[in-house]
Amino acid sequence: MPTSSPSRTLPQLPELIDGLPNISGWEKEIISVVQQNQPVFLPKTNIRLSEVQAGFAIALHMHQPTIPAGYKGELISNLQYMFEHPQEGDNHNAAPFANCYSRMADLIPELVANGCNPRVMLDYSGNLLWGLRQMGRGDILENLKRITIDPNYQPYVEWLGTMWSHAVVPSTPIPDIKLHIQAWQHHFAAIFGWSALSRVKGFSPPEMHLPNHPDTFFEFIKALKECGYRWLLVQEHTIETLTGQSLAYKHLPHRLIARNSQGEEISITALIKTQGSDTKLVAQMQPYYEAKTLSRQMLGSVSVPPIVSQIGDGENGGVMMNEFPGAFLRASHEIAQNNGGKSGIVAMTGTEYLELIEAAGCNPDDYPTCQPIGQHQIWQRVKPENCNPDAVANAITELKQTNHNFHMDGASWTNHISWVKGYENVLSPMNQLSALFHEKVDPLLESEAESLTTQSRYREALLHNFLLQTSCFRYWGQGVWTDYAREIYRRGEAILQNQW
Repeated sequence: MPTSSPSRTLPQLPELIDGLPNISGWEKEIISVVQQNQPVFLPKTNIRLSEVQAGFAIALHMHQPTIPAGYKGELISNLQYMFEHPQEGDNHNAAPFANCYSRMADLIPELVANGCNPRVMLDYSGNLLWGLRQMGRGDILENLKRITIDPNYQPYVEWLGTMWSHAVVPSTPIPDIKLHIQAWQHHFAAIFGWSALSRVKGFSPPEMHLPNHPDTFFEFIKALKECGYRWLLVQEHTIETLTGQSLAYKHLPHRLIARNSQGEEISITALIKTQGSDTKLVAQMQPYYEAKTLSRQMLGSVSVPPIVSQIGDGENGGVMMNEFPGAFLRASHEIAQNNGGKSGIVAMTGTEYLELIEAAGCNPDDYPTCQPIGQHQIWQRVKPENCNPDAVANAITELKQTNHNFHMDGASWTNHISWVKGYENVLSPMNQLSALFHEKVDPLLESEAESLTTQSRYREALLHNFLLQTSCFRYWGQGVWTDYAREIYRRGEAILQNQW
């Protein structure tokens, strides 16, 4: 189906409904759009794969949490709070942050006009998209529409899907994982349109946090595939080979395998983000310079250029705020000197790279395999023919008792921080609110699914459930952030007890 046709046949979605972001109500329409399997970048790419030595793909992650800190305790963006309280902490960075959220829509057209061939991937949380609209910064969203909707710039920009409220997947209640994914798709389509949504095929998990519990991971990958995603960006330290080793070569796509405690298996293509959480890697265009040291590799029987994949916060830290634009411009101009940036060392997006190598003969089923870190130890103890929930649970219990380094908390780019230990005062209410939400909602969904998800009471309850799962309420430690979490829980519980 041509990329323009979804908007011809489907209604334009409202971005806000009763003052809340559009996060539910069009589930069938969303599925009909995201399950399109036509190539996204292949028809328009100007890169000649046979002449490429190596490529690199950079992604910018943007997020601001929603907090109950408005004038009368209203839910507002933390960015709005920063503007209103400039003397606190690093809140003086509010204006530079806002500029960072918008500036790619200026840099990309400038580079294209100057004969360059830039690429960037963008990952914006639902909280941030809603917050910008709430605080009257629709100018940023309008600017982003330019590089998202205008066909002249579509080949240079790829949006990545994510969890709506920046929830780290391993500790998100399993029934909520798909809801987050679909909520982001609703919200994105409402802002940028159905055609733009049909082009979103890669997924960026918040904090690069990958579940390693077999059942959580399986449900995550299952949800991604049901929601139309073709590939996932993963941190190299969160995965292992099927024999429990580190990956031998990280600059080729892998087939990421998920097996649950019932023995079911599915897989998805993974691009490997190398190294740790250091925004300087993107800000100083390290992926480009690393790509210059690489050469073509054999992937099965096909010779392909390797790709260096990297993501960093798009606004956070002085290096990103101040050095990235200049570094991005310099690298783009330098690349353009070699045949317009179409051969040699080139910038690509993730979907563009995968479509190019698959058009050259690569088969995703033949990619080298990997799995979440620590799973090899489980599957050593639980053979496929004996796989069942009790056997997996017993293996996990045994491993925890005999290996103090073994855990099922998942892994991320911030492995020095636990998203679980010490946060029982957030996790317990989070799980309680999710359980209450599903206790009230799920029986009704069985009989009135289509009408229920369009109701304001459903959307309001879902929103509070999501907001409590935002990673920031744990990342920043105990204090005001956990107080915010308690207040969101109180409001969410009241909604569910009083309106249902």
